[in-house]
Amino acid sequence: MSKYIKIFSGSSSHYLAEKIAASYGQDLGKVSLLRFSDGEFQVSFEETVRGNDVLLIQSTFPPTDNLFELLLMIDAAKRASAKQIIAVMPYFGYARQDRKDQPRVAIGAKMVANLLSAAGATRIITMDLHADQIQGFFDFPVDHLYASSIFLPYIQSLNLPNLTMAAPDMGGSKRANAYAKFLKTDIVICYKQRSKANIVDHMTLIGEVEGRDIMLVDDLIDTGGTLAKAADMMLERGANSVRAVCTHAVLSGKAYENIEKSGITELIVTDTIPLKKESSKIKVLSVAELFGKVIHSVHNYESISSNFIVS
Repeated sequence: MSKYIKIFSGSSSHYLAEKIAASYGQDLGKVSLLRFSDGEFQVSFEETVRGNDVLLIQSTFPPTDNLFELLLMIDAAKRASAKQIIAVMPYFGYARQDRKDQPRVAIGAKMVANLLSAAGATRIITMDLHADQIQGFFDFPVDHLYASSIFLPYIQSLNLPNLTMAAPDMGGSKRANAYAKFLKTDIVICYKQRSKANIVDHMTLIGEVEGRDIMLVDDLIDTGGTLAKAADMMLERGANSVRAVCTHAVLSGKAYENIEKSGITELIVTDTIPLKKESSKIKVLSVAELFGKVIHSVHNYESISSNFIVS
């Protein structure tokens, strides 16, 4: 990599990019966004990037404009002769579409990987992908970070007397088991059945929760329906309390209402996606320092494994 590094932010992640750049130890570069009356937009760098390593920070949560803005920034950096173009995507949108789970559907995560590659990205830094195998969709390095290094110290600080980790579905059992092993706790698993996306028809609990302080673990929370249903079911079966840690606070639809009405004591999330509004039940932990450390390590060809507690 080159001696010089410049960090820029997309419009949707400026709040986080400023903190990441400050953690790294430099200011954000200047980039402008010109919008036309029909909604089309154009990005341009207001300073030279020739021969530099360029980091572009943008989470690709909806609307799709956020993804396309990142693609335009990558293309602009490539055409301005940047040496390396690193897309820093704290939240990787479309990651839930990682395979064909039914006939005649797209694999959205693979398509996004192709778009990033075609635009000119040479490296990706992201956090808690919905499926680890998405890394294989890229033919260049992917630094996959884990929010566990942020969540685990916070969980330990709560000093819960009867802590038990929980997975809200079968797909999250690996993640919950990793937390349970590190914390030396038991684990319970929820088995859910859906008729369609975001709608849980039936949920079954595997494991004992009576008298326990439950900590649900997931990579993201969307409508909050699954977590709310799981929390209420666990409390009905005698759990002392139910909390949840979810890396990406998508929080769409009636998510805030679902959380407020549920028995969840606290929802702990990161700032990979900005909250739409404040909630007394939601605690936000910042990923900025972690990303700043990893960017420094990547730029200096140092190992990043020391930043992982569990993966």
